[in-house]
Amino acid sequence: MSDGGLKFDLACLGGSAITAFYHLWEPTMTDVANRIAHRIAKDIDARPEQVLATVTLLDGGDTVPFVARYRKEVTGGLDDAQLRLLAERLGYLRELEKRRASILGEIQTQGKLTDALARAITAADTKAVLEDLYLPFKPKRRTKAMIARENGLEPLLRAILADRATEPAALAKRHLSEAVPTEKDALNGARDILAEELGENASLLGRLRQVMQQEALITARVNKGKEDVGAKFSDYFAHREKWATIPSHRALAILRAAKEDIVTVDIGPDEDTTLPRVIGMIAAEIGIPGQGPGDRWLHDAAAWTWRIKLSLSMFVDLMTELRRRAHATAIEVFARNLRDLLLAAPAGARATLGLDPGIRTGCKIAVVDETGKLLDTATIYPFQPRNDLRGSEETLLHMIRKHGVALIAIGNGTASRESERLIADVLKRLPAGVARPTPVIVSEAGASVYSASELASQEFPDVDVSIRGAVSIARRLQDPLAELVKIEPQAIGVGQYQHDVDQRHLALSLAAVVEDAVNAVGVDVNMASAPLLSHIAGLGPSLAQNIVAYRDENGAFPTRKALLKVAGLGPKAFQQCAGFLRITDGKEPLDASSVHPEAYGVARKIVQACGRDVRAIMGDSAALAGLNAEQFVDDSFGLPTVRDILAELEKPGRDPRPAFKTASFAEGIDSITDLKPGMSLEGTVTNVAAFGAFVDIGVHQDGLVHVSQLADRFVKDPHEVVKAGDVVRVRVTEVDVPRKRIGLTMRKDNSQEKSQAPRHAEKHKPRGKGPASAGPAASAQSHGALGSALAQALKRPADPKR
Repeated sequence: MSDGGLKFDLACLGGSAITAFYHLWEPTMTDVANRIAHRIAKDIDARPEQVLATVTLLDGGDTVPFVARYRKEVTGGLDDAQLRLLAERLGYLRELEKRRASILGEIQTQGKLTDALARAITAADTKAVLEDLYLPFKPKRRTKAMIARENGLEPLLRAILADRATEPAALAKRHLSEAVPTEKDALNGARDILAEELGENASLLGRLRQVMQQEALITARVNKGKEDVGAKFSDYFAHREKWATIPSHRALAILRAAKEDIVTVDIGPDEDTTLPRVIGMIAAEIGIPGQGPGDRWLHDAAAWTWRIKLSLSMFVDLMTELRRRAHATAIEVFARNLRDLLLAAPAGARATLGLDPGIRTGCKIAVVDETGKLLDTATIYPFQPRNDLRGSEETLLHMIRKHGVALIAIGNGTASRESERLIADVLKRLPAGVARPTPVIVSEAGASVYSASELASQEFPDVDVSIRGAVSIARRLQDPLAELVKIEPQAIGVGQYQHDVDQRHLALSLAAVVEDAVNAVGVDVNMASAPLLSHIAGLGPSLAQNIVAYRDENGAFPTRKALLKVAGLGPKAFQQCAGFLRITDGKEPLDASSVHPEAYGVARKIVQACGRDVRAIMGDSAALAGLNAEQFVDDSFGLPTVRDILAELEKPGRDPRPAFKTASFAEGIDSITDLKPGMSLEGTVTNVAAFGAFVDIGVHQDGLVHVSQLADRFVKDPHEVVKAGDVVRVRVTEVDVPRKRIGLTMRKDNSQEKSQAPRHAEKHKPRGKGPASAGPAASAQSHGALGSALAQALKRPADPKR
């Protein structure tokens, strides 16, 4: 389909499907395109014409970052989040249209396509409705109903439906045969036929599904003998709540418990209220007006059909939807946390010492210069069994003085607090006149993954794997974005049951987050690594490698235009990537900005209007303040682009990331056993979930600030208040050492701390003892001390080398 910019590829379908599609739909192709545009517009809070225009751009090969930044006039200002949702929904709706065409073609081939059925299929707005309509025509294995029909029992069913006053058993006697020797066999066969007809009734299935989606209950009960091994799931040993409102973290916890065979899960109607209603709906579909023998048999058959067939169908549908819904929310949480971490404040281009703490195998040290280049390495053994404290301090002092270290990044794993105290003692010994470096706790999440990667081997072929981790820790303090893109996003570990969700959808979502983050910041094309460049719009791994290879062979790029000399980088790729690649101190001053080369003409008109040189005007907000953006609008560039150019000239190469700030952990608070209710501590938000935020307070165990404790007001979404990397002040409310749970609050009003969180939990079910939390979801998420602007949601196993 190309009408209205919404393409529709039917080449993958068979001839009969294409014939049916065009026979029925050719006059309404524009209507279909507009219907898709209207549906997407509603989903992303936009106008249909915005959707149509944007789809044309995306189908033409434009990337989301490019469209979001440089095609605002065309899209009406849709942001990257709206564009990502648009692309996702467009994919779903295109698949829906292909499936619709396929079903129409298949039913037409069978010679069973009526006008009414064609209209119903055309009007179906979800895949579930489409499949309900297709069910009676779908090829199937030989069923009991088929066998009953072969045995001549369909007339028996029709006789029972027509004659309610006669005993069904009496009617059944007329249909006995060698294959059907008894009345019971005959009636069972008639019931099988009825059940199949009801199970293929699209209207009934739709109404039942709607009722179940509104009123069904999800229940979990512990399996016999699994109480001890499944203790972490104890909150769900006897759990029951509405399917429609169960939060994703609880759903995922229950599903994980079921996967580990700790609990058995069911989704069904309330037996006292909804079940009679459901059976009544089935009976009404049959039509049971009285209390005759036939009516009673049909009512029993309706109940049997629900119990044996339809309840299973509804269970599968609702379980599938529950997984989809829970996975979508969990992936969204992961994506938002990852975005916050990637866009966390960089400490900046300063010489940094990275320290990867360890006990038995020692602490690994690496010093990098302001560009991230490795300068020096060492291994020290300040802790047991060697206890070489003096030698360790001397090594650190020497490296700090030798390389002018300004920052010290301490990994947050095993022995991190001990290492922090070691550094504090070392800094006290620095002689007068030597600048004191700033120590910062940094998450090690994913550092070991990077250390053993092929990329790390290429970067540091002669450096021990364990030392590479210290390099990564140092660099991620300097620039989290540039370093974290070298690690698979899943290894960063800021997800909500990230290993349980659909891995393909997770990977696609996180890849989009990384792409949007990298392009939001932009990169210096003469300094960036291939992994960082690969996420720039229009490039990818191959072109990124080609850029680095060209740079290594020919030296720094003098201008953006020089990128066109790179092998494989043609005009389209250049159009997409150029605006996000910066060249500082190059021949063209505008190359250091986010102004796209295609708009340099507009930028120069603005500069000329100020009567000054480009270099002089860039950054001079006073000179630009009196300009009217509208006077620079032309046929090619509208007001949004002109305003963006003015903003960029005012502050060239602006970085959307916040200023660097770090938390200060309390002295003497090193373990969960040191905590007491009422303590006021500073910490770093490491992970944000639907039920609250986890905060690293320096005790190797993240505390949970329940959503009800985030502020002195109602908070629906924790992301409204905090994000990963925020430095916050918290107060300890509860400490449960055996269960390794720490309850925290950010509220100023003490009076409500104890009441609000439990009420939230009781809304769904009686909860177990312990601090206000989300049950196992909180437990699973809160292992491990996570730090600074980076985070790790799940506890990593202790390194056996340490």
